[in-house]
Amino acid sequence: MIQFKIKQKALFITIMTCSILSLSSCDEKDFLTVNNPNSVTEATFWKTPTQFNSALTTVYAALQFQSISGSGLPDEEVRADIADTFTFFRPLIYRQLTYTDNSPQVVSKWSELYIGIFRANQVIGQIEKVDTSTFAPNEKENILAQAKCLRAFFYFQLIHTYGKAVIRTEVSTTDFNKKLSSIEEVTNTIIIPDLNYARLNLPPSWTGLNIGRVTSGTATSLRGKVYLYDKKWDLAATDFKEVIDSNVYTLTPKILDNFTDQNEFNSESILEVAYSSTASPGASGNNVDDTPFASGAEANAVGSQYASIGGFGGFNTVISNYYLHELFLSDEVDTNNAVNAPVGGVTNKQSKRLTASIAPKDFEGTYFGVTNTNTQVHTYRGLGLTAIVKKYTNWYQGTAEIALNRSGINFRHIRLADVYLMYAEAVLNASTLPAGVSDPIAESIKYIDLVRERAGVKTLKQYLAANSNTFPQLNISKQRYITQPMVAPTKQNLMTHLQMVERPLELCFEGHRWKDLVRWGIVKDVFTTLGSNLSWRRDNFATIVGKAPLTIEGSVNLLALTAVANYQSSFHDYFPIPATELQSNKGL
Repeated sequence: MIQFKIKQKALFITIMTCSILSLSSCDEKDFLTVNNPNSVTEATFWKTPTQFNSALTTVYAALQFQSISGSGLPDEEVRADIADTFTFFRPLIYRQLTYTDNSPQVVSKWSELYIGIFRANQVIGQIEKVDTSTFAPNEKENILAQAKCLRAFFYFQLIHTYGKAVIRTEVSTTDFNKKLSSIEEVTNTIIIPDLNYARLNLPPSWTGLNIGRVTSGTATSLRGKVYLYDKKWDLAATDFKEVIDSNVYTLTPKILDNFTDQNEFNSESILEVAYSSTASPGASGNNVDDTPFASGAEANAVGSQYASIGGFGGFNTVISNYYLHELFLSDEVDTNNAVNAPVGGVTNKQSKRLTASIAPKDFEGTYFGVTNTNTQVHTYRGLGLTAIVKKYTNWYQGTAEIALNRSGINFRHIRLADVYLMYAEAVLNASTLPAGVSDPIAESIKYIDLVRERAGVKTLKQYLAANSNTFPQLNISKQRYITQPMVAPTKQNLMTHLQMVERPLELCFEGHRWKDLVRWGIVKDVFTTLGSNLSWRRDNFATIVGKAPLTIEGSVNLLALTAVANYQSSFHDYFPIPATELQSNKGL
């Protein structure tokens, strides 16, 4: 994947040349009609499988844009109930829901997703016109399926980020002004048809340099996710079960394997974006730009948004908030689980997914080569910081290596643990169960527990067996309420567990949380609880300062209270349509 990816810049120049030519017009009175035999034109380029694969590479390259898979995502993550920032960082406007239609992530993501769609449309439109007699059997269908799968992903991101999208399926030289379409229209017109085609014409896996391309499992997982968001539970459960039963994917033994550059495109990966810290040396990871007008990188800059500012090359722009921190601490370690076996005579007291995701003040092991006694790790202690983000940073390497905001860690948009949890949710709500499934409660718990077992924490089955068929509501603050209520494994209680415990713990800082809260319709309820707990900590600060479990120092970070007060579903569930689109598209 890296090898076919790092050549994208020159290839994109070629493709853009074709595009510019197709968009240009000339007057024969003013220009000579002499063809340059050395130039690349639309008529000469779109001929061979090699050329189409070159163009397809640029579609994959659009996934690398920082607003889609990199340093722009923290702006979206910080809106939800699991993250915070500080007053002097850009994410503040997103944390407090004061962003506008001209804010950076709002504008950039729209633009970059449409670049991906434009590139996919080129491939799709041209391959339908070309003579494919020189193509290998099924080669045309395979290339087309990849382009359609990627286009479906870009459109899925658009509609669930902005609530609407402009449907563009062709490379047009005239039709620039088009109206907005609803989530339902985009889903039914583009996303589902594209994925229906892709899942039937993509292989289950790739080998060699092709590893990392989308597969039938990618298309089926994404289609299941589309159905899940649309509350078509039966269809979603069927798609997720198909992916699970394909036996193509397995959970990695260590959750950390999904967030380093040392075990990429592993058995858990379903949709993964490739980055390299060694390609295009010297270029900032913030400038993943495939145009011929800038020096682009192949690296990801998301790690620099999370890593500690205390001499480790990062900026702490997004941190774990108290809710997520306390949630991790409530994730009780199962000492009988083999993943918790002593290492070097030391037994971990914190869960494996805590260690892979955040660094509280009493973190175990090392962080960029230092222990928790190093005060540089938590530079902003006096501002209410209790845990920093480790996920997608280079903390495990011993030294920073974030010079110029560069990281080679691939970004995972879909992995098997996510599919397990989405399946657990879908089967709970399905009216018709997948073949071979008779008890939705037991089936849901089974797949929740597979994720919990890998994390090294007590499973729901263990709690149920030890507590008269009840399990604790781990999302309730023990700092505030002392105890966590025990509840029966009903559909509603398991849904609450998935919403408020399992998905935020397993998938924090992976780009899912805000979309999850919106599709469940629980942003207001979550914010109300978040605000209540923050206010309690503020009012009772003298009794909790410096004490476990959070060991808050200096003050309580209260920035989220502004979001709690500002939130209105109609304004904030989705980003506004960017000002740039409103100004340029007269169809709006």
